[in-house]
Amino acid sequence: MSFENRWYVKYTTVLLGLILTVYVMIVAKSILLPLLFAILLSILFAPLASWFEKYNVPRILAALLAMIIGLSVLVGLGYFFYTQITAFVDDVDLIKSRTEELLAGMEDFLVTWFDFEGFVDLEDLEGLFVEFVRENSGTLGKGVAGAVSMVTTTFLVPVFMFMFLIFRDFLKTFFLKLFGRKSDMHEDKVKTIIGNIQVVVQKYITGVMIVISILAVLNSIMLLIVGVKHAVFFGVFAALLNVIPFIGPLFGSIFPVIYSLLTMDSLIYPLIIVAGFYVIQIFEGNFFTPVIVGNQVSMNALIALLLLFLGAQIWGLAGMILFIPLGAIMKVVFDEIESLQPYGYLIGRVPDDQKDKKGKLAQKISDLKEKVSKDGDEEEE
Repeated sequence: MSFENRWYVKYTTVLLGLILTVYVMIVAKSILLPLLFAILLSILFAPLASWFEKYNVPRILAALLAMIIGLSVLVGLGYFFYTQITAFVDDVDLIKSRTEELLAGMEDFLVTWFDFEGFVDLEDLEGLFVEFVRENSGTLGKGVAGAVSMVTTTFLVPVFMFMFLIFRDFLKTFFLKLFGRKSDMHEDKVKTIIGNIQVVVQKYITGVMIVISILAVLNSIMLLIVGVKHAVFFGVFAALLNVIPFIGPLFGSIFPVIYSLLTMDSLIYPLIIVAGFYVIQIFEGNFFTPVIVGNQVSMNALIALLLLFLGAQIWGLAGMILFIPLGAIMKVVFDEIESLQPYGYLIGRVPDDQKDKKGKLAQKISDLKEKVSKDGDEEEE
């Protein structure tokens, strides 16, 4: 056995490669994040730019129009959240008085049943908060500086997106020359990978946007029926957080539950809200996302959780959003390269061999999902 083929040499090489890759991802965060977001968005809006070009619109103008359409949606969403957040100012006094009532009721309960006196009141909490801000002003300042830096970096995304839309054919030719120069078979393989990546990214992002829109409507209707104030804001906010699997829906449901606890007179309302979000998430996880986003871009829960953890550790919230589509892209590449196909299988969904062990509701949802997916495949054919 040669020295290069020894197991510890391979292990050391792979480990050093992983360490170097993660180090570069951390150090070059301010460059890689806008680049990756711009690449994904440019792939999403490339068909729209191509549609404009079919009507003899110059490529630069077509790219600019496609980018403006996409950014106008983000601007409208930002304006919606700005107007909704400003409306919370009117509820500050109500939340404060309600918090005082809850603390007083909790203190009475502790005194009555446990003979515990001296419960912390609201003024003590305010004093502790001021002291915390004073002692951690340096850390908070760094956090604000980081947020400002993130906002500054965000402005690079439209610039990179515009350039990628203009030079998309040039970049495609570059990858063909780089990876497909050995033979016609390699060139066809590279073309297949590029085409599949475009389909996966477009299908993933558009599918996620459709799912978010559906969840926003369902969440808002549920909160309106319960009678929660600012129901549309909470519904849309919870739907947007669904872009982060597993963790996002949990945090999205916490805020309306806390708000209803502080502003409504009965504990039954928070319980109804929790139950409503739970039912909606059952349909989202078992029906909406599998049917709309599709099995082509879905991953098993183990890999998705691992990607979320790695993304959070390396790039924070942006990493949790980016690592899922990056994992889907990796699966496309792995499935087309014979030596990497086992890793593509590892990333993909686990075969459903537990069908008979599902509950009645889950079974009905799965049957409906399979029927809709089959009808969609027949229409595409």
